[in-house]
Amino acid sequence: MKKILLPILFLLLLASCSKYQKILKSTDLNLKFEKAVAYYEKDDFNRALPLLEELSTAFRGSAKAEEVNYYYAYCHYSLGEHLMASYLFDTYAQTFPSGKHTEECQYMTAYCYYLESPIYKLDSKNTYKAINQLQLFTNLYPKSERVKECNNLIDELREKLAKKAFYNAKQYYITEYHKSAIIALKNVLVDFPGSKYEEEIYFLITEASFLLAKNSISTKKQERLENTIDAYQEFLEKYPESNFSKQAKNTEQKTLKLIKTIKQT
Repeated sequence: MKKILLPILFLLLLASCSKYQKILKSTDLNLKFEKAVAYYEKDDFNRALPLLEELSTAFRGSAKAEEVNYYYAYCHYSLGEHLMASYLFDTYAQTFPSGKHTEECQYMTAYCYYLESPIYKLDSKNTYKAINQLQLFTNLYPKSERVKECNNLIDELREKLAKKAFYNAKQYYITEYHKSAIIALKNVLVDFPGSKYEEEIYFLITEASFLLAKNSISTKKQERLENTIDAYQEFLEKYPESNFSKQAKNTEQKTLKLIKTIKQT
């Protein structure tokens, strides 16, 4: 049975390829558009794409240009080519500002960048682009039903940036660059207020302040120890029930002891 089926399948495949080649070579642009849409709707994007690519130039300025560009962008998107798709969605939105699919394409421009946003450890270029494009969409279409989704995606992307900033700042602490750690940690608080890392950040600022003071020259030690007490008080005020409270309290006691020693000398 298999010996019979294999030649039949081969002949069908050959016939299908031959039919597709005829469509590619055809000069009937309307036929090509019809077949491109048919391939697209069957999820045969690899066959739809070359036809749409040709038609995107051939139909430029015509009544069908809008639909060709729409399908062409979605073909790239469906094949996982998100950056190219984003460019094409944006091109559609700019070329047809009052088009049938303009709002959708403006959203997809941003969403494609969202899909290309890498893990927090890698380059954040596409993460920032996604945030900017999502924010642009909400500004252009404040009443759109997609605004809520855009805001959720922005929150997710900002959390990723906050995580990157926090772990970069924490690396200064781990490698004992305490002054740089304090500056970087404070910057995270400014740039990403309300992030889930705040509690640990305030604690690490206290710890880094103490270690910086402890290892400082005598002329700077007391001032930096007093800065540690200020950092501890701020931490305690914001997180009185913190899991870091016991360790932070211990740091405060060591700091007060050192301040007392300095004043007695």
